[in-house]
Amino acid sequence: MKRNTLYMRLPVAVIAAVLLAACASMGRPEGGPRDVDPPVYLGSNPAPGALNVDKNKITIHFNENVQVKDVMSKVVVSPAQVTPPLINALGKRVVVELRDTLLPNTTYTLDFSNAISDLNEGNEIDGFSFDFSTGPYIDTLQISGMVFKADNLEPAQGMLVGVYSNLSDTAVRTLPMERITKTNQLGEFTVRNLKEGTYRIFALTDNNRDYHWDRSEDIAFTDVTVTPTVTSTQVADTLKAADGSDSIVSRTTAVYAPSDVLLTWFNENYKPQYLVKNERPERHLIKLQMNAPSDTFPELTVVNGPLAGTRIDRSAILNSSATRDTLEYWLTDSALIRQDSLLVAARYLRTDTLDNLSWTDDTLRLFMRGARRKAHESNKKKDKNKGDSVPELVFMTFRTRTNGTLEVYQDLEYTASQPVKSIDKNGVRLEYFEDTVWIEIEPPVFVRADSLRPMLFKADYDWEPGLKYRLTVDSAAVTGVYNEWNKTARTEFTVRSLDDYSSLDFSISGIDAPAVVQLLSSNDVPLMSEPVRNGHAVFMHLLPNTYYARLFVDSNGNGKYDDGSFTLGQQPEEVYYFPKKIPVKKKWNVEQPWNVTELPLDQQKPLEIKKNKPKPKPGEMPENVPEDEDDEFGDFYNPGNINNNRTNGSISNRRGSSGLRRNDGSRLAM
Repeated sequence: MKRNTLYMRLPVAVIAAVLLAACASMGRPEGGPRDVDPPVYLGSNPAPGALNVDKNKITIHFNENVQVKDVMSKVVVSPAQVTPPLINALGKRVVVELRDTLLPNTTYTLDFSNAISDLNEGNEIDGFSFDFSTGPYIDTLQISGMVFKADNLEPAQGMLVGVYSNLSDTAVRTLPMERITKTNQLGEFTVRNLKEGTYRIFALTDNNRDYHWDRSEDIAFTDVTVTPTVTSTQVADTLKAADGSDSIVSRTTAVYAPSDVLLTWFNENYKPQYLVKNERPERHLIKLQMNAPSDTFPELTVVNGPLAGTRIDRSAILNSSATRDTLEYWLTDSALIRQDSLLVAARYLRTDTLDNLSWTDDTLRLFMRGARRKAHESNKKKDKNKGDSVPELVFMTFRTRTNGTLEVYQDLEYTASQPVKSIDKNGVRLEYFEDTVWIEIEPPVFVRADSLRPMLFKADYDWEPGLKYRLTVDSAAVTGVYNEWNKTARTEFTVRSLDDYSSLDFSISGIDAPAVVQLLSSNDVPLMSEPVRNGHAVFMHLLPNTYYARLFVDSNGNGKYDDGSFTLGQQPEEVYYFPKKIPVKKKWNVEQPWNVTELPLDQQKPLEIKKNKPKPKPGEMPENVPEDEDDEFGDFYNPGNINNNRTNGSISNRRGSSGLRRNDGSRLAM
């Protein structure tokens, strides 16, 4: 009887428990604090620093379930592996299987960067690495530093960094790096477990994972060799007792050098040179497309027809891109234009199998075929059928894109649809608007904007600020090389008033070399540039906006930034950033001191325009861009009084110098 009663009560108890659980689930219980701690390393097989290891399987234990993300892009095994290792997370373990044969008497380093994180919250272990040796000792030296993009100081994230004990320039082209690592989210790197010796250090993108440089890949290099060392030093630590009291203890620690190597990467923009395309889209036009920029034009000679043996450039007008890789030959000789079949002997520079430029000879067959020829013949028949009727007029175009507001320093630019033979200045009229009437004045003179661009012209003129103008180019004032002329073109525009502008004068110190300052947009794009003259870079006619600034050392004096060339042993030009944004308001005249080496290079670029920022960890907010504050721009004065700065422009809250070394080995003066 008791047993039956027990069996009867069990379902009731179960139902009650279910109902109680359902009621309990209606509310959401408060959880504890969010887990923001990364997994803790507990041990491994083999142990860190183990000697005489002969097994290629490594098991690493943690205190919680883990995951390994982005293995191919983040995890680096040194020496470099021909066959990628197998890396898997299994519960609280990470298992690594090296599939290359282990090398004898070699120290191996497994650099996980931030690939390992806990399974639930994604808390990463940053900079986790593991080493062991197949011989009786561990190599312990290391080299550390940072990698930036040369022209904009963006931290290089996930870039391959490695060393060679072979100091030949050919090593990085042909041999895999001997020891490797990758940069972290701040662009920092440490090449670990080096033997004693002298090395050259490189950073590469290594797109094809062959661990050496191909000319199409990004590269950074040092001009000097690096010899790693280690010394001992005493450091003080503060220990806190259970009763809350503090005590100072001294301990010995290792100091590895160099720890301040600065690499700035660039791309040679190398392309093999060859003729990509040649065509004759119109009877009077030949187009050539080269694969790479060049400083030398091809030599073209007519092979057939009445002008056989004649150079094309003597019977055509050349329109070229600035890099001389896109070429248009506008034929001017009627005999050439009439030829349906045109054979041209072309001699041009081409990249050979040894990667050198050498002259090559080619024959171009430029025929009028298909629809183009039929259209031409159809037009001829139409003209014949018309008899003595007046043929339809064909006009060339001559127009400008400017229509509205013109800056005081700006020229009007006009583009023609064919090379221009002449511009009749009597057909050009300029008027300004005053008191409801247009008043005619001396017109501008049109000049070619570029000797290689025969279809681009500018109207050079000293515009009066604040005036409204009307420029008219009468019909037939412009005549092209094919005796076609323009239709009337009229443009109205207003030159901006001087009251709309401000000025900015940088007083440059900390550098003694030719330099150029660029004003930048909030997208880190150059808007205008000025050379540094007598220690000053002055920008006039600035519109109200928020600007940023960078300076580059103009080593060759050409006024433009130049990347490096490892092939020529040439470093990229040095770049510095002004560390704050620059608010410019209407009618301001700002004078701003700028010591370009006052801050370490990695602290110069303003956070607002930095693109490669570390990703926030779980539970963290993204790095915030500081809000505008009244005193944030204390280095800039409100120009109610012209040339009266409120401060000396010094940079506050300066952190200690990182002492980074440049690519050439020289230490930054901080």
